[in-house]
Amino acid sequence: MAEFVIIQTEADQKLPKSVGGSCDTIGARNSLGPKFLAAIGAHEYFSPEMWRAALTELVATASLVFSLTSSIISCLDSGEVDPKLLVPISVFIIAFLLLLVTVPLSGGHMSPVFTFIATLKGAITLARASIYILAQCFGSVLGFLIMKTVMDQHAVQKYSLGGCTIQGSGPTSGVETQTALVLEVACTFVVLFVGVTVAFDKRRSKELGLPMVCVVVAGSMAIAVFVSVTVTGRAGYAGVGLNPARCLGAALLQGGILWDGHWVFWVGPILACSVYHCLSLNLPKQDLTSVEEECEIMKGERNV
Repeated sequence: MAEFVIIQTEADQKLPKSVGGSCDTIGARNSLGPKFLAAIGAHEYFSPEMWRAALTELVATASLVFSLTSSIISCLDSGEVDPKLLVPISVFIIAFLLLLVTVPLSGGHMSPVFTFIATLKGAITLARASIYILAQCFGSVLGFLIMKTVMDQHAVQKYSLGGCTIQGSGPTSGVETQTALVLEVACTFVVLFVGVTVAFDKRRSKELGLPMVCVVVAGSMAIAVFVSVTVTGRAGYAGVGLNPARCLGAALLQGGILWDGHWVFWVGPILACSVYHCLSLNLPKQDLTSVEEECEIMKGERNV
């Protein structure tokens, strides 16, 4: 082996530097390729389980968009004195039921927001995340297509097929871009800080159980929607999206003013996810010790 190394070294010295460099480059490419595919979880593209989970995400997102958006429009168009109180109740019930069904099957994301934060936390691979987000986008289009087919056309025009208008005018007027962006960032962060922190805590999730975890996540979503609807109160804006895919289907099917400021529904949640992820890295990893336990620990140290 020693002789082979010496011979190889002498031979390399006689070779031009460009040739030696090209060999190193080829070796690096050969080693980086498999590492990159493994890092993104490319093997999951060939996993039937992952595709079944993606199908679950597609159907669940379509169900969420159809039921949630139609319920919100029905509440706003119900003629009640204060229909805004009905909106968070609808959000809570629908989100809770769908989470309860889909969490054991696919993780219950139904939104690129939860898929993105799950990827940042290493809960899912980048390959699975890409398929999940595509499924959620297709699910949004399917849900809005069903809703547009069955909904009264007057309601479709009045509420811009789901209240996804930003910077609109007339009866479908939305909110200013800056206002919508701040709401998306702030409300999405609240949902992540309350719901996702509990959901990703394995010990706490086990103690609470699946139903209670779903209650926490759905409750945080309902509060965020209630706050955003209350502070705006515009017919063309049905509150914070918390889901970039939610308004994508409406924009693709309805077009027009729905594309104005549509980027807010994507940039806002992405910013919120980034801020939350940076914050979560500095959160306590364990529960704080109570005063009594700390006193007992101090007494034990003194006795020693």
